[in-house]
Amino acid sequence: MTAPARPGVNPRDSQGPPDELPGATRPLAVTGAMAACAAMVTGLVILTPLVLVGWIAAPHAGLGLPGVLRTTTGLWLAAHHVGFALEGAGRIGMLPLGLALIPGALLWRAGRWVVQTGQVSGLSEVGYAALALAAPYAVLCGALALASRSALAVPSLPQAVIAGFLIALCAGGLGGARALAPWSSLVRLLPPRPRSIVLGTAGTLAVLAAVGAILAGASLAAHLSEFSALNGALGAGPVGTVLLLLVQLAYVPNAVGWAVCFMLGPGFAFGAGTVIAPTGAALGPLPAFPLLAALPSGAHGSVPGWASVAVLAVPYLAGAFGGVLLVRVAPSPAAEIAPLWGFACGVATGFVVGILAAFSGGPLGSGRLAVVGPSAWQAGLVATLETGVAAAVAAGIANWLLLRREPELAAARAAPGAAGNGLRVRTSDDGDDGHRIFVDPWADEGETRPGARRRAPGPSELP
Repeated sequence: MTAPARPGVNPRDSQGPPDELPGATRPLAVTGAMAACAAMVTGLVILTPLVLVGWIAAPHAGLGLPGVLRTTTGLWLAAHHVGFALEGAGRIGMLPLGLALIPGALLWRAGRWVVQTGQVSGLSEVGYAALALAAPYAVLCGALALASRSALAVPSLPQAVIAGFLIALCAGGLGGARALAPWSSLVRLLPPRPRSIVLGTAGTLAVLAAVGAILAGASLAAHLSEFSALNGALGAGPVGTVLLLLVQLAYVPNAVGWAVCFMLGPGFAFGAGTVIAPTGAALGPLPAFPLLAALPSGAHGSVPGWASVAVLAVPYLAGAFGGVLLVRVAPSPAAEIAPLWGFACGVATGFVVGILAAFSGGPLGSGRLAVVGPSAWQAGLVATLETGVAAAVAAGIANWLLLRREPELAAARAAPGAAGNGLRVRTSDDGDDGHRIFVDPWADEGETRPGARRRAPGPSELP
Protein backbone atom coordinates (compact mmCIF):
# COMPACT_ATOMS: atom_id res chain seq x y z
CA MET A 1 0.00 0.00 0.00
CA THR A 2 1.44 3.33 -1.04
CA ALA A 3 1.70 5.97 1.67
CA PRO A 4 -0.03 9.28 0.96
CA ALA A 5 2.17 12.01 -0.40
CA ARG A 6 3.39 14.56 2.12
CA PRO A 7 2.43 18.21 1.64
CA GLY A 8 4.95 20.08 -0.47
CA VAL A 9 6.47 16.87 -1.92
CA ASN A 10 6.35 16.27 -5.64
CA PRO A 11 4.08 13.29 -6.38
CA ARG A 12 6.66 12.07 -8.88
CA ASP A 13 9.16 11.65 -6.06
CA SER A 14 6.76 9.86 -3.72
CA GLN A 15 4.81 7.51 -6.00
CA GLY A 16 7.58 5.56 -7.66
CA PRO A 17 9.09 5.57 -11.14
CA PRO A 18 7.42 7.55 -13.92
CA ASP A 19 6.35 4.39 -15.75
CA GLU A 20 4.16 3.46 -12.75
CA LEU A 21 2.16 6.69 -12.82
CA PRO A 22 -1.34 6.47 -14.33
CA GLY A 23 -1.25 7.89 -17.84
CA ALA A 24 2.52 8.37 -17.80
CA THR A 25 3.07 5.81 -20.61
CA ARG A 26 0.37 7.45 -22.74
CA PRO A 27 1.79 9.93 -25.26
CA LEU A 28 0.63 13.52 -24.95
CA ALA A 29 -0.82 13.38 -28.47
CA VAL A 30 -3.07 10.47 -27.48
CA THR A 31 -4.21 12.29 -24.34
CA GLY A 32 -5.01 15.39 -26.40
CA ALA A 33 -6.98 13.37 -28.96
CA MET A 34 -9.01 11.73 -26.19
CA ALA A 35 -9.80 15.12 -24.65
CA ALA A 36 -10.77 16.56 -28.06
CA CYS A 37 -13.17 13.69 -28.71
CA ALA A 38 -14.67 14.02 -25.23
CA ALA A 39 -15.23 17.77 -25.65
CA MET A 40 -16.82 17.28 -29.08
CA VAL A 41 -19.14 14.48 -27.97
CA THR A 42 -20.16 16.36 -24.81
CA GLY A 43 -21.05 19.46 -26.81
CA LEU A 44 -23.17 17.47 -29.25
CA VAL A 45 -24.92 15.72 -26.35
CA ILE A 46 -25.76 19.11 -24.81
CA LEU A 47 -27.24 20.54 -28.02
CA THR A 48 -29.09 17.44 -29.27
CA PRO A 49 -31.95 17.61 -26.69
CA LEU A 50 -32.56 21.29 -27.52
CA VAL A 51 -32.79 20.57 -31.24
CA LEU A 52 -34.96 17.52 -30.55
CA VAL A 53 -37.37 19.57 -28.44
CA GLY A 54 -37.65 22.16 -31.18
CA TRP A 55 -38.21 19.41 -33.77
CA ILE A 56 -41.03 17.90 -31.70
CA ALA A 57 -42.70 21.24 -30.89
CA ALA A 58 -42.53 22.73 -34.38
CA PRO A 59 -43.87 21.37 -37.70
CA HIS A 60 -41.20 19.09 -39.11
CA ALA A 61 -42.59 17.80 -42.36
CA GLY A 62 -39.83 16.22 -44.41
CA LEU A 63 -37.26 16.44 -41.58
CA GLY A 64 -36.50 13.13 -39.89
CA LEU A 65 -34.10 12.16 -37.19
CA PRO A 66 -31.10 12.30 -39.58
CA GLY A 67 -32.06 15.92 -40.20
CA VAL A 68 -32.11 16.52 -36.44
CA LEU A 69 -28.58 15.16 -36.12
CA ARG A 70 -27.45 17.23 -39.08
CA THR A 71 -29.00 20.33 -37.52
CA THR A 72 -27.24 19.59 -34.24
CA THR A 73 -23.84 19.34 -35.92
CA GLY A 74 -24.58 22.55 -37.80
CA LEU A 75 -25.50 24.32 -34.57
CA TRP A 76 -22.29 23.06 -32.95
CA LEU A 77 -20.28 24.46 -35.86
CA ALA A 78 -22.17 27.74 -35.54
CA ALA A 79 -20.99 27.87 -31.92
CA HIS A 80 -17.47 28.02 -33.40
CA HIS A 81 -18.56 30.90 -35.68
CA VAL A 82 -18.54 28.76 -38.83
CA GLY A 83 -20.64 30.32 -41.60
CA PHE A 84 -23.12 28.52 -43.88
CA ALA A 85 -24.12 28.80 -47.50
CA LEU A 86 -27.89 28.35 -47.83
CA GLU A 87 -29.46 27.18 -51.06
CA GLY A 88 -30.94 30.19 -52.85
CA ALA A 89 -30.39 32.55 -49.92
CA GLY A 90 -26.66 33.23 -49.83
CA ARG A 91 -24.20 33.07 -46.98
CA ILE A 92 -25.16 33.26 -43.30
CA GLY A 93 -22.36 34.66 -41.16
CA MET A 94 -23.99 36.65 -38.35
CA LEU A 95 -23.92 33.98 -35.67
CA PRO A 96 -24.52 34.23 -31.90
CA LEU A 97 -21.31 34.75 -29.97
CA GLY A 98 -22.91 33.44 -26.80
CA LEU A 99 -22.87 29.92 -28.19
CA ALA A 100 -19.07 30.04 -28.15
CA LEU A 101 -19.22 29.75 -24.36
CA ILE A 102 -20.21 26.08 -24.68
CA PRO A 103 -17.18 24.83 -26.66
CA GLY A 104 -14.97 27.32 -24.83
CA ALA A 105 -15.92 25.94 -21.42
CA LEU A 106 -15.58 22.33 -22.58
CA LEU A 107 -12.18 22.95 -24.17
CA TRP A 108 -11.05 24.82 -21.05
CA ARG A 109 -11.85 21.73 -19.00
CA ALA A 110 -10.25 19.50 -21.63
CA GLY A 111 -7.04 21.54 -21.45
CA ARG A 112 -6.94 21.15 -17.68
CA TRP A 113 -7.44 17.40 -18.03
CA VAL A 114 -4.65 17.07 -20.60
CA VAL A 115 -2.22 18.91 -18.34
CA GLN A 116 -3.17 16.94 -15.24
CA THR A 117 -3.36 13.52 -16.91
CA GLY A 118 -0.39 14.03 -19.21
CA GLN A 119 1.91 14.79 -16.26
CA VAL A 120 2.70 18.30 -17.54
CA SER A 121 4.69 19.99 -14.79
CA GLY A 122 5.93 23.26 -16.32
CA LEU A 123 4.33 26.19 -18.06
CA SER A 124 6.78 25.74 -20.93
CA GLU A 125 5.06 22.44 -21.72
CA VAL A 126 1.52 23.86 -21.71
CA GLY A 127 1.91 24.98 -25.32
CA TYR A 128 2.59 21.41 -26.41
CA ALA A 129 -0.45 20.21 -24.46
CA ALA A 130 -2.60 22.86 -26.14
CA LEU A 131 -1.33 21.81 -29.59
CA ALA A 132 -2.02 18.17 -28.74
CA LEU A 133 -5.63 19.17 -28.03
CA ALA A 134 -6.13 21.68 -30.86
CA ALA A 135 -4.82 19.59 -33.78
CA PRO A 136 -7.22 16.63 -33.40
CA TYR A 137 -10.06 18.97 -32.48
CA ALA A 138 -9.59 20.88 -35.74
CA VAL A 139 -9.71 17.59 -37.65
CA LEU A 140 -12.94 16.64 -35.87
CA CYS A 141 -14.50 20.03 -36.72
CA GLY A 142 -13.57 19.55 -40.37
CA ALA A 143 -15.11 16.07 -40.35
CA LEU A 144 -18.32 17.48 -38.86
CA ALA A 145 -18.43 20.16 -41.55
CA LEU A 146 -18.22 17.48 -44.24
CA ALA A 147 -20.76 15.21 -42.53
CA SER A 148 -23.34 17.95 -41.96
CA ARG A 149 -23.51 19.10 -45.59
CA SER A 150 -26.89 18.86 -47.24
CA ALA A 151 -28.71 20.19 -50.27
CA LEU A 152 -30.01 23.13 -48.20
CA ALA A 153 -26.97 24.16 -46.13
CA VAL A 154 -23.21 23.80 -46.68
CA PRO A 155 -20.91 24.83 -43.79
CA SER A 156 -17.54 26.30 -44.61
CA LEU A 157 -14.83 23.65 -44.32
CA PRO A 158 -11.86 26.07 -43.99
CA GLN A 159 -13.65 28.07 -41.30
CA ALA A 160 -14.48 24.88 -39.39
CA VAL A 161 -10.85 23.73 -39.33
CA ILE A 162 -9.33 27.14 -38.53
CA ALA A 163 -11.95 28.16 -35.94
CA GLY A 164 -11.81 24.79 -34.22
CA PHE A 165 -8.03 24.94 -33.99
CA LEU A 166 -7.92 28.51 -32.65
CA ILE A 167 -10.66 28.02 -30.06
CA ALA A 168 -9.12 24.79 -28.81
CA LEU A 169 -5.63 26.31 -28.73
CA CYS A 170 -6.71 29.41 -26.78
CA ALA A 171 -9.27 27.86 -24.42
CA GLY A 172 -7.29 24.67 -23.87
CA GLY A 173 -4.04 26.56 -23.36
CA LEU A 174 -5.58 28.91 -20.80
CA GLY A 175 -7.24 26.02 -19.00
CA GLY A 176 -3.98 24.09 -18.91
CA ALA A 177 -2.02 27.07 -17.62
CA ARG A 178 -4.64 27.70 -14.95
CA ALA A 179 -4.32 24.08 -13.83
CA LEU A 180 -0.68 24.72 -12.93
CA ALA A 181 -0.84 28.14 -11.29
CA PRO A 182 -3.38 30.78 -10.17
CA TRP A 183 -4.01 33.86 -12.28
CA SER A 184 -1.95 36.10 -10.03
CA SER A 185 1.13 33.94 -10.53
CA LEU A 186 0.57 33.71 -14.29
CA VAL A 187 0.31 37.48 -14.61
CA ARG A 188 3.50 37.94 -12.60
CA LEU A 189 5.39 35.86 -15.17
CA LEU A 190 5.13 38.78 -17.59
CA PRO A 191 7.77 41.52 -17.44
CA PRO A 192 6.56 44.66 -15.63
CA ARG A 193 5.99 46.77 -18.76
CA PRO A 194 3.99 44.19 -20.82
CA ARG A 195 2.08 43.30 -17.67
CA SER A 196 1.08 46.93 -17.17
CA ILE A 197 -0.08 47.17 -20.79
CA VAL A 198 -2.13 43.99 -20.46
CA LEU A 199 -3.80 45.17 -17.26
CA GLY A 200 -4.40 48.66 -18.66
CA THR A 201 -5.98 47.19 -21.79
CA ALA A 202 -8.13 44.89 -19.66
CA GLY A 203 -9.33 47.87 -17.62
CA THR A 204 -10.20 49.84 -20.76
CA LEU A 205 -12.08 46.92 -22.29
CA ALA A 206 -13.92 46.27 -19.03
CA VAL A 207 -15.24 49.86 -18.96
CA LEU A 208 -16.29 49.69 -22.62
CA ALA A 209 -18.04 46.33 -22.16
CA ALA A 210 -19.82 47.39 -18.97
CA VAL A 211 -21.14 50.65 -20.44
CA GLY A 212 -22.00 48.87 -23.69
CA ALA A 213 -24.08 46.31 -21.81
CA ILE A 214 -25.86 49.09 -19.90
CA LEU A 215 -26.55 50.97 -23.13
CA ALA A 216 -27.92 47.89 -24.90
CA GLY A 217 -30.12 47.03 -21.91
CA ALA A 218 -31.42 50.59 -21.63
CA SER A 219 -32.30 50.66 -25.33
CA LEU A 220 -34.19 47.39 -25.04
CA ALA A 221 -36.01 48.63 -21.94
CA ALA A 222 -37.03 51.80 -23.81
CA HIS A 223 -38.54 49.65 -26.60
CA LEU A 224 -40.02 46.98 -24.33
CA SER A 225 -43.53 47.42 -25.75
CA GLU A 226 -42.29 46.76 -29.30
CA PHE A 227 -40.34 43.76 -28.03
CA SER A 228 -43.41 42.25 -26.36
CA ALA A 229 -45.63 42.93 -29.38
CA LEU A 230 -43.16 41.31 -31.78
CA ASN A 231 -42.66 38.35 -29.47
CA GLY A 232 -46.41 37.79 -29.24
CA ALA A 233 -46.93 38.21 -32.98
CA LEU A 234 -44.65 35.27 -33.72
CA GLY A 235 -47.01 32.87 -31.93
CA ALA A 236 -44.19 30.48 -31.05
CA GLY A 237 -46.05 28.74 -28.22
CA PRO A 238 -44.59 27.93 -24.79
CA VAL A 239 -41.77 25.68 -26.03
CA GLY A 240 -40.96 27.90 -28.98
CA THR A 241 -40.92 30.98 -26.76
CA VAL A 242 -38.36 29.38 -24.45
CA LEU A 243 -36.17 28.34 -27.39
CA LEU A 244 -36.50 31.82 -28.90
CA LEU A 245 -35.46 33.34 -25.58
CA LEU A 246 -32.36 31.11 -25.52
CA VAL A 247 -31.43 32.21 -29.03
CA GLN A 248 -31.79 35.86 -28.07
CA LEU A 249 -29.63 35.35 -24.99
CA ALA A 250 -26.97 33.84 -27.23
CA TYR A 251 -27.00 37.07 -29.28
CA VAL A 252 -26.48 39.30 -26.21
CA PRO A 253 -22.66 39.43 -26.70
CA ASN A 254 -23.29 40.58 -30.28
CA ALA A 255 -25.52 43.35 -28.98
CA VAL A 256 -22.85 44.45 -26.49
CA GLY A 257 -20.26 44.55 -29.27
CA TRP A 258 -22.57 46.67 -31.43
CA ALA A 259 -23.17 49.02 -28.49
CA VAL A 260 -19.40 49.44 -28.05
CA CYS A 261 -19.03 50.34 -31.73
CA PHE A 262 -22.00 52.70 -31.33
CA MET A 263 -20.20 54.53 -28.52
CA LEU A 264 -17.03 54.81 -30.59
CA GLY A 265 -18.86 56.82 -33.25
CA PRO A 266 -18.85 54.79 -36.50
CA GLY A 267 -21.82 52.73 -35.29
CA PHE A 268 -23.04 49.75 -37.28
CA ALA A 269 -25.30 48.84 -40.16
CA PHE A 270 -28.26 46.50 -40.53
CA GLY A 271 -28.54 46.26 -44.27
CA ALA A 272 -26.93 47.98 -47.21
CA GLY A 273 -27.19 51.77 -47.04
CA THR A 274 -28.16 51.84 -43.36
CA VAL A 275 -26.38 53.23 -40.33
CA ILE A 276 -26.99 53.46 -36.59
CA ALA A 277 -24.74 55.94 -34.81
CA PRO A 278 -24.99 58.48 -31.95
CA THR A 279 -25.44 61.29 -34.49
CA GLY A 280 -28.40 59.65 -36.21
CA ALA A 281 -29.94 56.46 -37.57
CA ALA A 282 -31.33 55.38 -40.94
CA LEU A 283 -32.87 51.91 -41.06
CA GLY A 284 -35.01 49.92 -43.42
CA PRO A 285 -37.29 46.93 -42.76
CA LEU A 286 -35.99 44.56 -40.10
CA PRO A 287 -36.45 40.80 -39.69
CA ALA A 288 -39.08 39.61 -37.20
CA PHE A 289 -36.61 39.01 -34.39
CA PRO A 290 -37.73 40.45 -31.03
CA LEU A 291 -34.23 41.53 -29.93
CA LEU A 292 -34.07 43.88 -32.92
CA ALA A 293 -36.85 45.97 -31.36
CA ALA A 294 -34.08 47.80 -29.46
CA LEU A 295 -32.94 49.37 -32.76
CA PRO A 296 -34.51 52.68 -33.81
CA SER A 297 -36.62 52.75 -36.96
CA GLY A 298 -36.83 55.44 -39.63
CA ALA A 299 -34.43 58.34 -40.21
CA HIS A 300 -33.96 60.47 -37.11
CA GLY A 301 -31.53 61.19 -34.34
CA SER A 302 -31.10 57.97 -32.41
CA VAL A 303 -30.47 59.65 -29.05
CA PRO A 304 -30.89 63.20 -27.68
CA GLY A 305 -28.05 65.67 -28.11
CA TRP A 306 -26.86 65.56 -24.50
CA ALA A 307 -26.95 61.78 -24.53
CA SER A 308 -24.90 61.69 -27.75
CA VAL A 309 -22.15 63.72 -26.09
CA ALA A 310 -22.19 61.47 -23.03
CA VAL A 311 -22.05 58.33 -25.15
CA LEU A 312 -19.19 59.62 -27.29
CA ALA A 313 -17.21 60.56 -24.16
CA VAL A 314 -17.22 57.00 -22.80
CA PRO A 315 -14.28 55.69 -24.93
CA TYR A 316 -12.11 58.61 -23.77
CA LEU A 317 -12.99 57.93 -20.13
CA ALA A 318 -12.27 54.24 -20.63
CA GLY A 319 -8.89 55.05 -22.16
CA ALA A 320 -8.06 57.41 -19.30
CA PHE A 321 -8.93 54.70 -16.79
CA GLY A 322 -6.64 52.25 -18.59
CA GLY A 323 -3.80 54.80 -18.66
CA VAL A 324 -4.04 55.45 -14.93
CA LEU A 325 -4.18 51.72 -14.23
CA LEU A 326 -1.11 51.20 -16.40
CA VAL A 327 0.89 53.71 -14.35
CA ARG A 328 -0.35 52.25 -11.06
CA VAL A 329 0.97 48.86 -12.09
CA ALA A 330 4.39 49.98 -13.40
CA PRO A 331 5.26 53.69 -13.37
CA SER A 332 7.86 54.86 -15.89
CA PRO A 333 11.10 56.41 -14.60
CA ALA A 334 10.75 59.27 -17.12
CA ALA A 335 7.53 61.23 -17.54
CA GLU A 336 7.97 61.49 -21.31
CA ILE A 337 7.95 57.68 -21.73
CA ALA A 338 4.61 57.02 -20.01
CA PRO A 339 2.42 58.44 -22.85
CA LEU A 340 4.05 56.02 -25.28
CA TRP A 341 3.03 53.03 -23.19
CA GLY A 342 -0.41 54.55 -22.72
CA PHE A 343 -0.89 54.73 -26.48
CA ALA A 344 0.30 51.11 -26.72
CA CYS A 345 -2.59 50.27 -24.41
CA GLY A 346 -4.93 51.99 -26.89
CA VAL A 347 -3.45 50.01 -29.78
CA ALA A 348 -4.12 46.75 -27.96
CA THR A 349 -7.65 47.92 -27.17
CA GLY A 350 -8.30 48.78 -30.82
CA PHE A 351 -7.07 45.35 -31.89
CA VAL A 352 -9.47 43.58 -29.54
CA VAL A 353 -12.38 45.86 -30.50
CA GLY A 354 -11.71 45.22 -34.19
CA ILE A 355 -11.85 41.46 -33.64
CA LEU A 356 -15.07 41.81 -31.64
CA ALA A 357 -16.61 43.94 -34.40
CA ALA A 358 -15.61 41.42 -37.06
CA PHE A 359 -17.17 38.46 -35.25
CA SER A 360 -20.27 40.24 -33.93
CA GLY A 361 -21.66 40.87 -37.42
CA GLY A 362 -21.85 39.10 -40.75
CA PRO A 363 -24.10 38.57 -43.75
CA LEU A 364 -27.67 37.35 -43.49
CA GLY A 365 -28.05 36.30 -47.09
CA SER A 366 -27.11 37.69 -50.47
CA GLY A 367 -29.65 40.53 -50.65
CA ARG A 368 -29.92 43.79 -48.75
CA LEU A 369 -28.92 42.10 -45.47
CA ALA A 370 -25.56 41.03 -46.84
CA VAL A 371 -24.09 43.92 -44.79
CA VAL A 372 -24.94 43.54 -41.10
CA GLY A 373 -22.93 44.73 -38.14
CA PRO A 374 -20.05 47.16 -37.57
CA SER A 375 -17.02 47.65 -39.79
CA ALA A 376 -14.06 45.92 -38.19
CA TRP A 377 -11.35 48.22 -39.52
CA GLN A 378 -13.28 51.39 -38.73
CA ALA A 379 -14.10 50.26 -35.19
CA GLY A 380 -10.53 49.14 -34.54
CA LEU A 381 -8.96 52.33 -35.92
CA VAL A 382 -11.31 54.68 -34.06
CA ALA A 383 -10.91 52.70 -30.82
CA THR A 384 -7.12 52.91 -31.18
CA LEU A 385 -7.17 56.68 -31.66
CA GLU A 386 -9.76 57.54 -29.02
CA THR A 387 -8.65 55.23 -26.23
CA GLY A 388 -4.97 55.53 -27.18
CA VAL A 389 -4.88 59.32 -27.00
CA ALA A 390 -6.86 59.37 -23.75
CA ALA A 391 -4.66 56.65 -22.23
CA ALA A 392 -1.49 58.46 -23.32
CA VAL A 393 -2.58 61.76 -21.75
CA ALA A 394 -3.82 60.11 -18.56
CA ALA A 395 -0.70 57.95 -18.24
CA GLY A 396 1.57 60.95 -18.71
CA ILE A 397 -0.25 63.05 -16.12
CA ALA A 398 -0.54 60.20 -13.60
CA ASN A 399 3.10 59.25 -13.99
CA TRP A 400 4.25 62.87 -13.64
CA LEU A 401 2.20 63.32 -10.49
CA LEU A 402 3.55 60.08 -9.05
CA LEU A 403 7.19 60.98 -9.72
CA ARG A 404 6.65 64.50 -8.45
CA ARG A 405 5.13 63.21 -5.23
CA GLU A 406 7.90 60.64 -4.73
CA PRO A 407 11.14 61.97 -6.28
CA GLU A 408 13.15 59.23 -4.57
CA LEU A 409 11.26 56.70 -6.63
CA ALA A 410 12.26 58.39 -9.86
CA ALA A 411 15.90 58.64 -8.76
CA ALA A 412 16.03 54.98 -7.74
CA ARG A 413 14.43 53.76 -10.95
CA ALA A 414 16.65 55.95 -13.10
CA ALA A 415 19.84 54.87 -11.32
CA PRO A 416 22.38 53.11 -13.61
CA GLY A 417 22.02 49.34 -13.38
CA ALA A 418 18.80 49.48 -11.38
CA ALA A 419 16.81 47.79 -14.13
CA GLY A 420 19.39 45.50 -15.66
CA ASN A 421 21.55 44.22 -12.78
CA GLY A 422 18.90 42.71 -10.56
CA LEU A 423 18.36 45.84 -8.46
CA ARG A 424 14.87 46.28 -7.21
CA VAL A 425 13.11 49.26 -5.70
CA ARG A 426 11.44 48.35 -2.44
CA THR A 427 9.46 50.37 0.05
CA SER A 428 9.22 50.42 3.79
CA ASP A 429 6.85 52.15 6.14
CA ASP A 430 9.10 51.54 9.15
CA GLY A 431 11.04 54.40 10.67
CA ASP A 432 10.40 57.79 12.08
CA ASP A 433 10.22 59.63 8.79
CA GLY A 434 7.26 57.62 7.53
CA HIS A 435 7.55 56.31 3.94
CA ARG A 436 11.12 55.43 2.86
CA ILE A 437 12.31 54.15 -0.51
CA PHE A 438 15.54 52.23 -1.00
CA VAL A 439 17.21 49.89 -3.48
CA ASP A 440 17.68 46.26 -2.52
CA PRO A 441 20.75 45.00 -4.47
CA TRP A 442 20.27 41.45 -3.19
CA ALA A 443 16.59 41.11 -4.09
CA ASP A 444 17.13 38.47 -6.79
CA GLU A 445 19.92 36.55 -5.09
CA GLY A 446 17.58 34.43 -3.03
CA GLU A 447 15.57 33.54 -6.12
CA THR A 448 18.57 32.37 -8.16
CA ARG A 449 20.35 30.19 -5.63
CA PRO A 450 19.23 26.54 -5.77
CA GLY A 451 17.19 25.56 -2.76
CA ALA A 452 16.98 29.12 -1.46
CA ARG A 453 13.74 30.28 0.06
CA ARG A 454 11.87 32.80 -2.06
CA ARG A 455 11.39 36.20 -0.50
CA ALA A 456 7.90 37.53 -0.01
CA PRO A 457 7.06 40.10 -2.72
CA GLY A 458 7.30 43.72 -1.63
CA PRO A 459 4.65 46.36 -2.30
CA SER A 460 6.45 47.61 -5.41
CA GLU A 461 6.16 44.15 -6.97
CA LEU A 462 2.40 44.00 -6.64
CA PRO A 463 0.27 45.03 -9.60
